[in-house]
Amino acid sequence: MDITKYKIERRYINKRPNVRPGTRLVSGTPGFFVAHDTGNPGADAEQHFKYFNSMVDREASAQIFIDDKRILEIIPTGTGPDPAEKAWHVRYNVTTDNDKYGDDANDIALGVELCYGGKINTIEAYKKFVWYLAYCCWKWGKNPLIHIPTHKQLDPSRKADCEQALKSVGKTMKDLIYDVATELEGEKVVPKAPSFVALTPYIANALITNYVRPAWKASKDAGDIDGAGHFHRLANNLRSAAGIDAEGMKLAAAVKLHKSNAQEIIFRWLKPAWQKAHRAGDQAGKTHYNNLAKYLRQAAGMPTE
Repeated sequence: MDITKYKIERRYINKRPNVRPGTRLVSGTPGFFVAHDTGNPGADAEQHFKYFNSMVDREASAQIFIDDKRILEIIPTGTGPDPAEKAWHVRYNVTTDNDKYGDDANDIALGVELCYGGKINTIEAYKKFVWYLAYCCWKWGKNPLIHIPTHKQLDPSRKADCEQALKSVGKTMKDLIYDVATELEGEKVVPKAPSFVALTPYIANALITNYVRPAWKASKDAGDIDGAGHFHRLANNLRSAAGIDAEGMKLAAAVKLHKSNAQEIIFRWLKPAWQKAHRAGDQAGKTHYNNLAKYLRQAAGMPTE
């Protein structure tokens, strides 16, 4: 993509607990990007800067406001020299963000606001909005299909943004995601669905407990440092493929399992176990090991047959 297409302005509001607490995102860099609109037709980025810089009566804010003239970051996002900071753009008692991304949007995501209506040329503002979201995906290696929820999707009982602004220019959420993907790729594309299916934490932990951990212990007891290190990494890769850390806490997203990891587990442990079940006439056992192999192939983006 053309990362110089638009200028990003950075003019930060004063630190105050209700708008800019000054604390960093707990994820360090942003884990996803919430697409908002201001719900305030006709008010541009500058007006929102002034509003939040003086607001004292409630907790609310977002990091970025985009109109037809500017892309204005009013709280650090990490696109410039300052590390990304929290803003208050999604309610904490909403659970959709936790279920989908493993944490609260305020703590790991950027709030990106589209200014629209009135004297604002919303089509031009939309172009900047699309480019900025694509730029964020480019900078932090995110997939537009996965990592750009709307505020409405996270809080459907209360919110209509950013769909209400998109509707004003004849756009849908699907259009937004495809336009972001097109901007990101530099040509007309349709974003592909994720090329892998994450393991469930249950499956990952079962594989670790039944196969990887005993192999790690045997290597450790035998003084095989390289072998123990290999099985330690294998266990961590399985956890990452299930979107959890070593303590079982959710990560922002699961990652694709290495094909070599899937193949090793299948051929080292699952295939012999299937063959043993086959010899014993244990149909349930054969199905169980077939399913485990299928889950591993899916997690590595491999054909399941």
